[in-house]
Amino acid sequence: MSIDLVFPPAFILIAGAILLPILSRSLRPVILLGVPALTLAVIWSLDNGVLLEANFLGYGIELVESDNLRRLFATVFTLMTLVGGLFAYKQAKTVELSAAMAYAAGAVGVSFAGDLITLFLFWEFMALFSTVVVWSGGTEAARRAGIRYGIMHLVGGIILKLGIEGIAVQTGSVDIRALELGGFSTWMVFIGVLINAAAPPVSAWLADAYPESSSTGAVFLSAYTTKTAVLALVLLFPGESLLIWVGLYMIFYGIIYALMENDMRRILAYSIVNQVGFMVCGVGIGTELALNGVAAHAFSHIIYKALLLMSAGAVLHQTGVSKCTQLGGLYRTMPVTTICGIIGALAISSFPFTSGFISKSMISQSAAYGQLGFVWFCLVAASAGVFLHAGIKFPWFVFFQKDSGLRPKDPEWNMQAAMIIFSAICIGLGVFPELLYRFLPYPVDYVPYTADHLVSQFQLLLFAGLAFFVCLPLMKRTETIVLDIDYIYRRGLPWLGRKLAILREGVNDMLNDFVQGPGRRAAVFWIRYHGPDGPLARTWPTGSTVLWVAVMLIAILLGAMLF
Repeated sequence: MSIDLVFPPAFILIAGAILLPILSRSLRPVILLGVPALTLAVIWSLDNGVLLEANFLGYGIELVESDNLRRLFATVFTLMTLVGGLFAYKQAKTVELSAAMAYAAGAVGVSFAGDLITLFLFWEFMALFSTVVVWSGGTEAARRAGIRYGIMHLVGGIILKLGIEGIAVQTGSVDIRALELGGFSTWMVFIGVLINAAAPPVSAWLADAYPESSSTGAVFLSAYTTKTAVLALVLLFPGESLLIWVGLYMIFYGIIYALMENDMRRILAYSIVNQVGFMVCGVGIGTELALNGVAAHAFSHIIYKALLLMSAGAVLHQTGVSKCTQLGGLYRTMPVTTICGIIGALAISSFPFTSGFISKSMISQSAAYGQLGFVWFCLVAASAGVFLHAGIKFPWFVFFQKDSGLRPKDPEWNMQAAMIIFSAICIGLGVFPELLYRFLPYPVDYVPYTADHLVSQFQLLLFAGLAFFVCLPLMKRTETIVLDIDYIYRRGLPWLGRKLAILREGVNDMLNDFVQGPGRRAAVFWIRYHGPDGPLARTWPTGSTVLWVAVMLIAILLGAMLF
């Protein structure tokens, strides 16, 4: 049943974000759960097609355009808002919850944007309120990370805006459609979207900012920004082959840095880059199976990544510790958190009968069907790497390994309930993949549970697990700092700024001497000869005066005769 829509579904979430700090704290659960539930109902009442149009500066804009792909992304964004709100409502500050709901509204707005102007406005809306979520970490490190995060997304927004303006001038249209990388404007849009996807060489903003947020804030941050970028790539650049190589770089970059990292939330942050790399690669492949895989994997990823960060956030909330070297043995007193964390780890590792298995395999299989042998091999090898850093390393060092002596209990009931809900979804989608496949943008002719696929996946995971425990002495974390590209703008740029300031002062002094020096010398000369003590200011005898007058007259006469 359809309804006559007069405003975008995102406006419901914006209203909820406004009401949260106004209404009493007792109504907080009603807003956090009721507003996303209402938004979901509206999303699923929408027919396909352009449903809301307007005119802006002479351009026709489409505030709401609905189809299966957009509806799927909007659904998982709203579901994340609902369950994330349940997870955070007793622990998070009101400003964080309000900012998170506004952040989600931006993601839903992007999902239904039918033109580039609407997309850009909601895009920047997300950037603003996600920065507030980072700042809600409440520490000096969070403040600085939020500033860097905001600057990076400001730059990305400016680049995207330049591209949109160029396309509007060149074509006279701002409709969202497939673009080709053939000119300056499309390249600007391409780069602007990839910045939000945490693609190289600016991937480090994600691992820099997300771990500095609160124990609940990272759950929201993991869901929206990078996945809206994936949706934008599907809509604007499907089949762009360059994305295959960008995605492969992101996959192995995320794996390598996650394996080196000691902070549990930074491990999961780098894992976000890794998983988004699979999606970007799938967009580059561009077939119907690949794009179905991208949509399915984005849906699955948001849920199991939030589950992993919920388990990490529960540990941080209960212990105040984030370093793997200071954790271990928590399974004894945090059984619910441990089990849910393990389910999330299995899902991200594409373990059979979990959501990751029925989504990620679609992307690798599309590479095989497209005769991209090298790409298929890289994707399969990367699956083993994911199992190493997220499937084993995270739960092993956080919940098992040595006994850290910490004895925290499982967190409060709302945190446990949220983790259990997402755990059930991870398993439910893995066991019944048709629950997800029926909502994908293209008809699905893919069966994940075949004998050869199951055997190969179990073999891959078995040998990856064996490699982890054989190399366990090498895998143990130490109190080290992992340097990433963000070192350039966190340390290198301030150092360069200081050096440039010194150089500027030197050049300024040199220019002052060059410009002001002659004037100072003229003034000294004038004072020396015409000042009170100068020879031309003294009282001269009459004879000397007559002599100088005669000399001047002779000089004038000679000048007149010569010229």
